[in-house]
Amino acid sequence: MKIYFVSDGTAITAEVFGSTMLSFFDVDVQKESVPFITTADQANGFCKQLHLEDPEGENTLVFFTISDPKIRAIIESSNSHCYNLFGDLLAPIEKALGVPAQPQAQKAHGIKQGVYDGRIDAVNYALANDDGASVRNFDEAEIILLGVSRSGKTPTSLYLAMQYGIKAANYPLTEDDFSSVGLPAVLRPHRKKLYGLTIDPNRLHEIRTGRMAASKYASPRQCRYEIDEVEAIYRQERLPSINTTLLSVEEISTKIMAEMHLSRNRN
Repeated sequence: MKIYFVSDGTAITAEVFGSTMLSFFDVDVQKESVPFITTADQANGFCKQLHLEDPEGENTLVFFTISDPKIRAIIESSNSHCYNLFGDLLAPIEKALGVPAQPQAQKAHGIKQGVYDGRIDAVNYALANDDGASVRNFDEAEIILLGVSRSGKTPTSLYLAMQYGIKAANYPLTEDDFSSVGLPAVLRPHRKKLYGLTIDPNRLHEIRTGRMAASKYASPRQCRYEIDEVEAIYRQERLPSINTTLLSVEEISTKIMAEMHLSRNRN
């Protein structure tokens, strides 16, 4: 089954909503995002592609968020199974608010200059403060993620930045840190911002093997040692933590936001 997430914007909203709906079904699917469909020609071209790939439209699902009703109608005219993710919601919301929806792509997708700039700043901060690259800016951090190498610190930091506008730094805990008691000195002034990530040692071994096979770094023994040590630090310091083994980056980030009482930055 082929799944398309189509939008006149970035298609992130369509992908998030569509993927959430698909999570209720145990099926194998191939996913593809198609962003920035803003003209009738683009919409017609996409529909022609759908017809060539699946003439009967039986094996294709299209989740879409299109603001322009004319372009929306073109997408819906295809033989594929099309789902307008805004369609069933806009009418009752219009009734409740007493205000008609305005078909403007950027407004519909919540792109405001202040929010956009704030997220860009947060992403730049996450990149500049990734993996302990710069500890001088920790005062600016809203959260500092801790964990061993390959436990999910970087993708979580970036997701928090991109989706929530959170300035997230991360710091790798290594063997040098295990030889001393408690937290590394550089982290102690920021204790209230610290949040630990851990992971199953076997899963960590698999991930590291894909990066550096047949190395001490990737060995099961080393992975178990590092996880034991880092979890001991979390317990000793009473730091909040999460096991990332079975969680997506979205789930990890959502749990962190709730547990650390962080709020999405909207300005």
